[in-house]
Amino acid sequence: MTQDASATAAKKLFIKTYGCQMNVYDSQRMAEAMAGEGYELTEDQSQADMVLLNTCHIREKAAEKLYSDLGRLKPLKAERPDLKIGVAGCVAQAEGEEIVRRMPLVDLVVGPQTYHRLPAMLRGEAPAILTEFPPEDKFDHLPERRATRRAPAAFLTVQEGCDKFCAFCVVPYTRGAEVSRPVDRILREARDLVERGVREITLLGQNVNGWHGAGEGGDWGFGRLIRALAEIDGLDRIRYTTSHPNDMADDLIEAHRDIPQLMPYLHLPVQSGSDRILKAMNRKHTADQYLRLIDRIKAARPDILLTSDFIVGFPGETDQDHADTLRLIEQVGFGTAFSFKYSPRPGTPAYDRPEVDSAVADARLQELQALLNRQQKAAQLSMVGRTLGVLFEKPGREPGQMVGKSDYLHSVFVEAPEAQIGDLVQVRIVESAPNSLRGELVG
Repeated sequence: MTQDASATAAKKLFIKTYGCQMNVYDSQRMAEAMAGEGYELTEDQSQADMVLLNTCHIREKAAEKLYSDLGRLKPLKAERPDLKIGVAGCVAQAEGEEIVRRMPLVDLVVGPQTYHRLPAMLRGEAPAILTEFPPEDKFDHLPERRATRRAPAAFLTVQEGCDKFCAFCVVPYTRGAEVSRPVDRILREARDLVERGVREITLLGQNVNGWHGAGEGGDWGFGRLIRALAEIDGLDRIRYTTSHPNDMADDLIEAHRDIPQLMPYLHLPVQSGSDRILKAMNRKHTADQYLRLIDRIKAARPDILLTSDFIVGFPGETDQDHADTLRLIEQVGFGTAFSFKYSPRPGTPAYDRPEVDSAVADARLQELQALLNRQQKAAQLSMVGRTLGVLFEKPGREPGQMVGKSDYLHSVFVEAPEAQIGDLVQVRIVESAPNSLRGELVG
């Protein structure tokens, strides 16, 4: 190995990932792209030759969190001027040149549709700020997936962007219009992951069940894609997130009935149980339509565990609207859910609407979360005594202990001193803890 090649191999890349599972996937792909430039991942930021902050704009004060993290990097940059600092993701897309103006220590800013050009940006062959929506598909320019560590579960992006334009959401503006990847590329990437030891794949998209990619004979629906993935030998589990109720087509519901590899778990955000608020959110469905859809899904897969998202205190929300949401939660019975107090996002239709009093919204959020917590506890207690599949992902804290995910995505702790990461085993659940389960090996 030459001296130049040795120096290149020694470069270290630190990535901090904010937010959703798609950002986790994007960070992995950025690491793979940078591997071609001689960078390998490190978990020690102080030893990095490049720090990349992969941001999310969904949660409150996302930009402020980014600037706080950049402020903490100032001493490291002052000590090591050659350190490269990049900002990627949805805040990069939304803030663009403002990031470099406020924080001159940042060397490059790249949006979620242009991160395939990171190597060229680093070499000075592309602009230091890239936040446009390019005509080319980034997946055509990214390197083949490579295994950086043994991991039995992986994410696979099949769809990006959103055309729904919910009044509270920035995704259409930061990720762009809906784009579905072609069938052959998805299947090729899935087979490659399985060949590298992956047994569970979670399909990702901002509106994943709206996927309609080009395949044999024309565009396919999402249910047909899942059936094709289920034919891959060695792919034992399939999941997907995040879905929109309006795209829960018959073929996808039937896939939940017919495909054993498709796990009995569905995250289906509803956001509110009030028709008036759903209309103000531009959700394009009613509470009754959501409930009837849930009935159809449960009829197809009676043991399915449902999760959802809720926004509390959306502009104009009344006590009656809040009560309607609580009523919907009671009717459905969720295994868990993510709930948040509304916070305005610049550029969205709801940004300038009068906000609900903060104290009122806080009280409503606490009431809603208390109900959801009771439902989560009941769902976990219902698992006690059942035998479930568990895919071991890592060792536990205690000697001889392994931790894995159940069919229902619960973390399960098992005494299994002979087990290996990647084993898919049958486990009898014996105890429910606040956020996990404990089980015993069967047989």
